[in-house]
Amino acid sequence: MGLVLILVALIAFIVLSTTRLKLHPFLALLGAAIIAGFAYQLPAPEILKTVASGFGGILGYIGIVIALGTIIGVILERSGAAITMAETVIRLLGQRFPTLTMSIIGYLVSIPVFCDSGYVILNSLKNALAARMKVSVVAMSVALATGLYATHTFVPPTPGPIAAAGNLGLETSLGLVIAVGLVVALVTALAGMLWANRFLKQNDKELLEEAPSELLDDAVDFEALKARYGKLPSAFQAFAPIFVPIVLICLGSIAVFPSKPFGDGLLFGMLNFFGQPIAALLVGLALACTLLKSADKRQEFHDYVADGLVSAAPILLITGAGGAFGAILKVTPLGDYLGTTLSALGIGLFMPFVVAAALKSAQGSTTVALVTTSALVAPLLGQLGLDSEMGRVLTVMAIGAGAMTVSHANDSFFWVVTQFSRMKVSTAYRAQTIATLIQGVAGMITVWLLSLVLL
Repeated sequence: MGLVLILVALIAFIVLSTTRLKLHPFLALLGAAIIAGFAYQLPAPEILKTVASGFGGILGYIGIVIALGTIIGVILERSGAAITMAETVIRLLGQRFPTLTMSIIGYLVSIPVFCDSGYVILNSLKNALAARMKVSVVAMSVALATGLYATHTFVPPTPGPIAAAGNLGLETSLGLVIAVGLVVALVTALAGMLWANRFLKQNDKELLEEAPSELLDDAVDFEALKARYGKLPSAFQAFAPIFVPIVLICLGSIAVFPSKPFGDGLLFGMLNFFGQPIAALLVGLALACTLLKSADKRQEFHDYVADGLVSAAPILLITGAGGAFGAILKVTPLGDYLGTTLSALGIGLFMPFVVAAALKSAQGSTTVALVTTSALVAPLLGQLGLDSEMGRVLTVMAIGAGAMTVSHANDSFFWVVTQFSRMKVSTAYRAQTIATLIQGVAGMITVWLLSLVLL
């Protein structure tokens, strides 16, 4: 019991230090790792050695993937490719199903672009569509936000799921994580969209801080936004840096199936190489370079890479610190004790879901919840009966579902949605926060149903 109390105290330390004390999650996780070493009475010389090896181990492979994914996201954002993606989906779906259109746009854009950035980019488009289709801005805002949130939480190359997959030993199985993540994310996006539909015909005057008549200006703003990017890229140029790497990773995963569907010759060798996440994302980065349009493309590319690395740095540090925390926990007796206890309770995949949901609700960051929970759960997979490849993939999904639950005042994304939509805070709690709760529960139910079939 004492082992569990120490774990609870460590989680409380992470939550309190990142919320009340405003300590950066990197330092909070690193501090928790060192404190855990002493609390579990590990030999003092081994504590820092284990922390360093855990930090370097997780970043040795996943770090490059996170950096490349972030750079591609910056290029897509700055080049106007995200706007092209949005307009392509609108042309395909038309304007009959406004919330479905917004949800699909968010679902696609947030695979490479952070949900916060994606919302800011697409906000004017969302408002313009709401005005054009004469539907509630709140409904469109929630549909967009939940669509973005779905793939942000479940689908690599978004850094959170990549880090969780790395912590659980799935570095070479990202294709499977992507495939399952796309399915679970689709269910959660649809759940968010159905909740958004409750607000379709409601009076925005009662839900927004400002009168909806001003939304007509946003249609003009969107045209001005497009003009600022100059000539927008084609649909192929916009989608290729995202979907070509995903296809390569999935084909690479299929190529190594025991049945050898592509044989074992040159085709197998090429797919096995380019299907590795690093190689696939390098191909994506090369395709993203077709989006460069300034006179000095070398300088433009250099600036985008620099900005991408600045954005990736905090994620890399948090991911590494999460790996250090997990490495410490792995060498303690906690795994055997907690795993045996939880196995007896029969809660399986629901354990990582509950831990991630508690962390997310308490400290606000989806990425921190994903990284921390995956580090905590990694030593317990064997005892939980989740030590197979598919068991680990579904554990990532269960953690992702928990890391959605719930977005409220301590989450930056909550405030991005609230402020850019001009919702009253009370409206945002009813619309956005409840939507993320529904998404998380729907995601966990989906993961549980998949486990009945796949495990």
